Amino acid sequence: MLTETARGRGRHGHRDATMILVAYRHGLRASELCTLRWDQVDFGHGLLHVRRVKNGTPSVHPMGGTEIRALRRLRREQPESRHVFVTELLGPMTTAGFRKVVARIGESAEFPFPVHPHILRHACGYKLANDGQDTRAVQHYMGHKNIQHTVRYTELSPERFKSFWED
Repeated sequence: MLTETARGRGRHGHRDATMILVAYRHGLRASELCTLRWDQVDFGHGLLHVRRVKNGTPSVHPMGGTEIRALRRLRREQPESRHVFVTELLGPMTTAGFRKVVARIGESAEFPFPVHPHILRHACGYKLANDGQDTRAVQHYMGHKNIQHTVRYTELSPERFKSFWED
C-alpha cells in the first residue's frame, strides 16, 4: 500500500517507492537504508549485501524480481553516485529525510496512525514469522545479535503451533 502511494507522488515517486520496498523486504533501519551503496547491490546474482548498525550481524539477502527491476531503473535514472538513494542535491538521503518521506506517504495513504520508517522493519519481522520462518533464520536475516529481539515477532504468530497436532 505504501509503495503504490509513493509511486504516484511527485517527481521522486519511484525513488520513494523503491526505498520503502527495500527497507521492508530487508528489514532495514533508516540509517542502514540511507547508507546503502551501489557496491552492496549485486545485480548479477540478485543479492544485497546488508551492513547492519547497532553491532548487528551483516548478511547477504536475495532480491526479488520487482526489487531488482526497481533498483535497475533507479540506477539508470540517477547520475553516478556511490549511494543508492540520493536527494535532489545528489547527496545521500538522510534518515530525517526518509522519515519525512514515509510520514507524508502514510498521510497520503490515510493511515489512521503516524507512520515511521521503523514500522517497515517490524513489518518485515512479523511477515517472516507469520510465514513460518525459523526463528534463528529470522534472527540472522534481521541482524539481531540477541534472539530476544527476534522472539517478539514469533510470539504472536499462529504458525508457531502449526505442527503441534497433526492427524
